[in-house]
Amino acid sequence: MKSPLSLRSALASLLFLFLLFSLLSFTGLVRYRALAHARASNTVQNQPAIPEIDRTRLAEAFRLGGQIGDRVWPGWSKAPFAVLLVTPDYEFLMRHPTPSADFTKLGYDALLKSDVYCRKRTFPTTFLATFPAIKGSMISTIVVGEAEHTWVKTSTPWVITLLHEHFHQLQDSHPNFYADVNALNLSHGDQTGMWMLNYAFPYNRKEVQEQFALLSKLLADAIKSPKAERRKKMREYLDARQQFQSMLAPDDYKYLSFQFWKEGIARYTEYQTARLATAKYRPSKEFVALKDYRTFADVAKTTYDGIFHQLLTQKLGESKREVVYSFGAAEGLLLDQIKPRWRRRYFVEKFDLGKLW
Repeated sequence: MKSPLSLRSALASLLFLFLLFSLLSFTGLVRYRALAHARASNTVQNQPAIPEIDRTRLAEAFRLGGQIGDRVWPGWSKAPFAVLLVTPDYEFLMRHPTPSADFTKLGYDALLKSDVYCRKRTFPTTFLATFPAIKGSMISTIVVGEAEHTWVKTSTPWVITLLHEHFHQLQDSHPNFYADVNALNLSHGDQTGMWMLNYAFPYNRKEVQEQFALLSKLLADAIKSPKAERRKKMREYLDARQQFQSMLAPDDYKYLSFQFWKEGIARYTEYQTARLATAKYRPSKEFVALKDYRTFADVAKTTYDGIFHQLLTQKLGESKREVVYSFGAAEGLLLDQIKPRWRRRYFVEKFDLGKLW
């Protein structure tokens, strides 16, 4: 039989070995967890991410559209608001129900209230357009570069321009929109949609240029005229408009009318959105804190002044299709004075604002 002293020595040795094993196990676990955390952190750091300034801008656009969109256009909130943000290396897709297989899911972004997907960049960083950009889907998607890379340059105009493009999503999502556009028979065999930009309108005909210049001046006069003179100015404008139409071939008139309806009223919507945001919307503190922040009141004034400056100075033969933005927007402003409820008929009398007078 072992002595009590020997037994105590054996127990002490066993206890030492147990403590040593426990210490080594704990150290190994700590090292394993540290390594796993480092690997996970490295993975997150290497994962593409939307720059914070762009997240702030996008969140403001989504928030602004959600809060006041239906006050500008009834039912606007029901339109898709899919966006593809183009950065120098990656494109980030959000609010799109069916991303194509070339996108990788990054996860849910609580600020943007959307799953976010990414892929390597395919579009120019200066891009700014709305069309069914995602393979296998006819949902119109806003494809937009970061503010600094587009012509708008700074945050608040970029947000308002995004709402311009979002209005195109409302247009495009209306029942039978694409079929009705095709029924205009203006593509002349083009299957790419580029006819909307490249249609052979007679911009260089001298008599068309002169009549359009007169028409633009009369339109500005009618908008700015005192109420007592408005009926007279309105009649002068509509007579000149009829004369302008008579100078164009039917397809040429349809094309220009379509552009006034689509792009001109999108510019009008920019102004109305910024104007309403001035009175009915409080921007987030994160957005206001951006270094290039401008008030919506400032952007509303700049947009309004720009409509009239372009209306009175741009020349049809030089600006060509670009004239439709200011001219169509100005017709929207005049309709506000003459037919305050015209927006209710906008999607009924499609593609020709002349039907709304």
